[in-house]
Amino acid sequence: MAKGPTFLLEKAFAGGPVCGVDEAGRGPWAGPVSAGAVILDPRRTPKGLDDSKKLTAKAREGLEIEIKAQAVAWGVGFASVEEIAELNILHAAGLAMRRAIAALAVRPAFALVDGNYAFKLPCEVKTVVGGDGKSKSIAAASILAKVARDRLMTQMDAVYPGYGFASHKGYNAPIHVEALVTMGPCEIHRRAWRPVRLVLAGIDPRTAGADQGVLAF
Repeated sequence: MAKGPTFLLEKAFAGGPVCGVDEAGRGPWAGPVSAGAVILDPRRTPKGLDDSKKLTAKAREGLEIEIKAQAVAWGVGFASVEEIAELNILHAAGLAMRRAIAALAVRPAFALVDGNYAFKLPCEVKTVVGGDGKSKSIAAASILAKVARDRLMTQMDAVYPGYGFASHKGYNAPIHVEALVTMGPCEIHRRAWRPVRLVLAGIDPRTAGADQGVLAF
């Protein structure tokens, strides 16, 4: 049995290019959600492709360069904090995916999408649970989405200093909770997330058991 992602899922489709699609940043308390879309050439593929979460930041950044240089086509899309608030995080992730696919220089006939939700995309969709560990195309997309979002959140650290965005990228971390309580939310915080909502209500999330960045409507 093969270890790590392969091209078996891509080879199951005939009739046009297959792109892998994945998102990054559904769970953070701040910042946009991103998505990557990649069409790979099986004859010219970077070594070491895997689920972005299993790779070091240095490995992801190196692979990003190789993916962009060797892929048939690649694209990255974002959905803003405002769009997350308007659409909800699931549909905002779908919007980021559509933007990533729209950025591809080659139009795909099929999309392999990580997860179990069939987003409405401009091509046929096949969902793959754990896809970033099974499909090389999805793995490549996960890397592009993760690196692009991490880079943006590092830039946001300079725009909104004191929150530690460069280190935790908007996710749950002690420095993030402390900054939220002492400074209050900034413009890129997701106000529908429970910890942010508690702070806006004058409640310290550390004493309210709200240590998870989840929606609470």
